[in-house]
Amino acid sequence: MSLNHPRRRFIGGISATLATITTAKWTSKKAYSQTQQMPQYAYVGSYTSEERDAQGNGINVYRIDPDSKDWLHIQNIDLVNPSFLASDRTNRFLYSVHADGDYASAFAIDAQSGQLKLINQQTTGGTNGVHLAVDQSNGFLVVSNYASGSMAVLPIANDGSLLPLSDIFELEGSPGPNLIQQTSSHPHHNPFDPEGRFFVVPDKGFDKVFVFRVDASNGTLIPAETPSIASRPGSAPRHASFHPTLPYLYVINELDSTMAVFEYNSRTGGLNEIQLLTTLPKGFMDYNTTAEVAVHPSGRFLYGSNRGHNSIVAYSINQMTGMLSPIGWTSSGGERPRYFGIDPSGTLLYACNQDTHTIIGFAIDQNTGELSPTGMIVETGSPVTIVFI
Repeated sequence: MSLNHPRRRFIGGISATLATITTAKWTSKKAYSQTQQMPQYAYVGSYTSEERDAQGNGINVYRIDPDSKDWLHIQNIDLVNPSFLASDRTNRFLYSVHADGDYASAFAIDAQSGQLKLINQQTTGGTNGVHLAVDQSNGFLVVSNYASGSMAVLPIANDGSLLPLSDIFELEGSPGPNLIQQTSSHPHHNPFDPEGRFFVVPDKGFDKVFVFRVDASNGTLIPAETPSIASRPGSAPRHASFHPTLPYLYVINELDSTMAVFEYNSRTGGLNEIQLLTTLPKGFMDYNTTAEVAVHPSGRFLYGSNRGHNSIVAYSINQMTGMLSPIGWTSSGGERPRYFGIDPSGTLLYACNQDTHTIIGFAIDQNTGELSPTGMIVETGSPVTIVFI
């Protein structure tokens, strides 16, 4: 079997209670607006276990004041390592994977209070789920199992609950040269493209980016025509972000602190690397790993996080070629910014400093892309991710 193809274990039929499939439309038809309404609630996942030297206490829910932008804590859900979170496409349900665990959790979001209520939990068929995303049909949750090197699909019922696995892919390839962090497959992220047709999987262990689509008729994963593309050996692709309107994908590489730019074919899922540049300023020689990457909603800027340099790097995006030019580096205001989130209006960026247990707010200059601290600080243990509703 070719190393470019994942190995599948199919898990039988799915329930007839799946959500109705919707029609996908290319997001280039959606206009970005700076007048977009601010998010009302922020959902913050965290690490909680002693094994991770963590100080989190589960999922914390905040209400964001529309005028002051202050965060008011309104709820805590006490769970073990609810690390990465994702909402469904109606914003009625929230889902969580659990670091070092083998299950995902489903929650209902109260439309009036924003508070969460646990619906159920379901096995992911692997260990250490690190990312999850809901497909375009709103009928399936896709999960990256980091430790076991597999992609899981869980059907979603109409009430938001998770049904038993419908499919698992065990990724195939050759480990990268790092003998400590690249001993096997480590899928780290699985975002869908703006059209909702394909999703990509940066594999830190195999130095590859895989491409799949979900068959909404039965919940199986189908590789793209070219199932994967190789990254530079030892680079360890970690997270990815699609341009909202142009055919480009940006992948941040964890171990060599680089950002890769790919041309993206939305019809076939094909990728072609066209640029590779550092995430660090000249002269920085200390140890660093990268973590998060995100394109600004306007499509004009790209941001990435550095752990070691403890900064957010900003780039401008050429609107003709998709290529990047560095804007500058801004301190994350703490240590080990594992994640940052851009609010839907595109006016604010929030950095999650895992080791100093803070979320720091930054204003985004809409003309230059530069970041400036707002003075907003939320103290919360070992933050890992933020979902805005």
